[in-house]
Amino acid sequence: MCGIAGRFHPDLLPPAPEWCARADALLAHRGPDGRGAYQDSQCELVHRRLALIDLSPTGHQPMPNEDATAYVIFNGEIYNHRALRAELEGHGHIFRGTSDTEVLVHLYEDLGERMVERLRGIFAFAVYDRSRTPIGRRARRRTGASRRSGPAPKAGAAACGHRRRTRKWRRSLRQRSW
Repeated sequence: MCGIAGRFHPDLLPPAPEWCARADALLAHRGPDGRGAYQDSQCELVHRRLALIDLSPTGHQPMPNEDATAYVIFNGEIYNHRALRAELEGHGHIFRGTSDTEVLVHLYEDLGERMVERLRGIFAFAVYDRSRTPIGRRARRRTGASRRSGPAPKAGAAACGHRRRTRKWRRSLRQRSW
């Protein structure tokens, strides 16, 4: 499975020049097939890829929507991605590849935060919507477990990551004075 990490602040992301490289290094064992990062003044996203469904470069993450106003980082598998893809294509969305990740970014465009209700599978993801503040959605689901999701905090810094090493590092970030 892939590795994901991110940090966000609704006003201005505090400087942390080492953050992206450190997060990437901590997640390196999770994704030998690729790496990606996105950064702007409010958000940094890091992704390490283990390609399972779409082995082509069109599955590269962080994955933007068509106009690059929303980005998604994702780990897991969406079991119903083919049915969702067909539905989204019927709504006029154009897909560049066959990745289940791409379904997430288009589903977010259509349903916003309600997108989680339509997903079946095991996953962890974050959506950063540049046109909205704060971060669009963070979600995690394991089959057989209750769904936990919600918007990021409206004030203060937020960090996300699903691996134990990343969570440990997030705690150290929280202890720093921004």
